[in-house]
Amino acid sequence: MQRRDFLKAGAAGLAATLAGCATAPAVPKARVVVVGGGYGGATAARYIRMMDASIEVTLVEPNEAFVSCPISNMVLGGFRSMADITVPYSGLARHGVRVVRDTATAIDPQAKQVRLARGDTLAYDRVVVSPGVDFMWEALPAMARSEAQSTVLHAWKAGPQTQELRRQLEAMRDGGVFVLAIPEAPYRCPPGPYERACQVAAYFKAAKPRSKVVLLDANADVISKGPLFKKAWSELYRDMIEYRPNSKAVDVDVAGRIVKLEFADVKGDVLNVLPPMKAGSVAAPFITANRRWCEVDWITYESKAAQGVHVLGDSRQIAPLMPKSATMANGQGKVCAAAVVALLNGEAPNASPTLVNTCYSMVSDKLAIHVASVHKYDEKDRTMKTVPGAGGVSGAMNEVEGTYTMNWAKNIWADTLA
Repeated sequence: MQRRDFLKAGAAGLAATLAGCATAPAVPKARVVVVGGGYGGATAARYIRMMDASIEVTLVEPNEAFVSCPISNMVLGGFRSMADITVPYSGLARHGVRVVRDTATAIDPQAKQVRLARGDTLAYDRVVVSPGVDFMWEALPAMARSEAQSTVLHAWKAGPQTQELRRQLEAMRDGGVFVLAIPEAPYRCPPGPYERACQVAAYFKAAKPRSKVVLLDANADVISKGPLFKKAWSELYRDMIEYRPNSKAVDVDVAGRIVKLEFADVKGDVLNVLPPMKAGSVAAPFITANRRWCEVDWITYESKAAQGVHVLGDSRQIAPLMPKSATMANGQGKVCAAAVVALLNGEAPNASPTLVNTCYSMVSDKLAIHVASVHKYDEKDRTMKTVPGAGGVSGAMNEVEGTYTMNWAKNIWADTLA
């Protein structure tokens, strides 16, 4: 072989070797499967990869894109579109998160496997479970049928029902009644129903001024931002929003469009009934509190029912004064991610995690209110407790708060999915 041919052959061999190295999959340090691509799960998936790229992370999520529940009430008011609250999962892929579009049907902590609806299984070293909430239809017997659920909507999982409820509101006659039934706390997004009443009233004020909102609350009083919402109802929607506390829905007459209460019935033109809620179905084996919620170790978010299983977001049992909010789920996702990375590297997790909650509510197309709190781990009681003197509520209901609200939404979407 001539020297020139030898060099050519050597160069070709080196190129082939380098190409093989570039495409050959590296052996991961560990495998983490994240179930649910909401604020908690998507944040955990993203941050685990950001903290340690040698850990393989797979996100299991049935939806094609993330649709935000926060801000979705503004779609009902006609002030935002579905496109405005929809964010693709492509940002996670850029961080190296593998996104599997499927539904997780079961988690086997002994075999360390997640089973998918299509029949496949995913092996894991640790699994993060963040499936959101499911509805307790048994509390409203007539609503157990799928036909009833497609007629009387909850729209508490942003998506097609959000669009359909908006359509129902648009089709309602001027002078009609929108009835919104709120379940007993805890439920996903404590201020959400009261914000929804404002957004629907804002639409009525502009387009159907003779219409009315009847707010049936199973709780004794407004459970979040009470004085602020009541101020908005009085100043912006006087005689348009009727608030009825201690009004628990026990069933629905779907055909008659009647919400049945413990001691009375309320008829409306459009019904929006929120059933009681519990942990998402795939988290059912890890439910330990009130047959509804999953208790966790607040340092690692590891389930008290199973080792190697971490539970985030709306499925977990709340700590004192801790809401089931997007900001909390996002913060929990980061704390959990850091703990998972530490555990997989043989290190001790942060023993004193702190979470910050901020929750904004749009009370019109431009005006907003907010509440904020700080939650710190209490070693003695092994739970999260609010920090005295931290946080607070809106000093005013104004457009500046509205700007803050939209900036908060853009920032948390970027922090979760970009």
